[in-house]
Amino acid sequence: MFIVLRLMVIAGLVAAWPAAAQQFPVKPVRLIVPFAPGGPNDILGRLVAQKLTEQWGQQVIVENRGGAGGTIGLEAAVRSPKDGYTLAMGGTSNLTVAPSLYEKLAYDPLKDVTPIINVAAVPYALAVNPTVPAKTARELIPIALRKTGYLSYGSSGTGSMSSLAAELFKSLSKTQIVHVPYKGTAPALTDVVSGQIDLMFADLALIKPLAERGRLRAIGITGAKRSPSARELPTIAESGLPGYDIEPWFGVITTEGVPRPIVMRINAGIAAALKSPDVLQRLAALGYEPLGGTPEQFAATIKADIAKYAAVVKAAGIKAEL
Repeated sequence: MFIVLRLMVIAGLVAAWPAAAQQFPVKPVRLIVPFAPGGPNDILGRLVAQKLTEQWGQQVIVENRGGAGGTIGLEAAVRSPKDGYTLAMGGTSNLTVAPSLYEKLAYDPLKDVTPIINVAAVPYALAVNPTVPAKTARELIPIALRKTGYLSYGSSGTGSMSSLAAELFKSLSKTQIVHVPYKGTAPALTDVVSGQIDLMFADLALIKPLAERGRLRAIGITGAKRSPSARELPTIAESGLPGYDIEPWFGVITTEGVPRPIVMRINAGIAAALKSPDVLQRLAALGYEPLGGTPEQFAATIKADIAKYAAVVKAAGIKAEL
């Protein structure tokens, strides 16, 4: 009898989920951006928050919580209640690189995370301070080889994609460039511009305007193909490092156990936003590629990229501690 009653209760709860999803959200939603303001994760997060706020008539509040390559903010999201009211902007670094980078990661991206939707791919570029006499990646390598520690690079944190991109470059080029980690992309780029550090791998959309004003020099694209927004820039692979290929993406996740109807409501809201003309125009201006898709497709991307970047981390010999 007890088992029958328990099954009836469970069945009632399951039946109530679709109705709850139609009403969701009935209070403000928190969207954790696990990096400092100003970087691509933050830009996309605020764009998503704005469009969902407009659709739902309920505020989506962005909370920047940076540190440890984006893992601190993601840990906070996966430890949140299983109600869909805490989301996070996950990315290549904290969802697919972190498992092979950190021995004691506080979450498992394949077990503790519910993927909702992949938002956009973000082309990265290599930029140097104008005092560095290199106009291509090929020219940068002999400069870096002059002596150990001759050049320094900034990143948005150990284990971030900006760090991984640089470490893969170092591994393939056999150079030793000193790593200076920051808590976000913007402060690191500021120090490249000022000459406190020499170079950085970062979002092309942030590098391009600085390069156009002569404050930085962009010398290469990190992905497998040239970016439509900067076709004049060769890829690093075609500039002397065959096989070099790093292109981050960012998507929205929540903790495991959130009811499927709520996950699909959030997915539908963001998918609609990614098709709206103003969002498409904004992404095109940034050089970002809108992605979208189902939660299952996003989950498959995460799983495949965990294997891909495990090989990259091993080949580059990257190690990090939380």
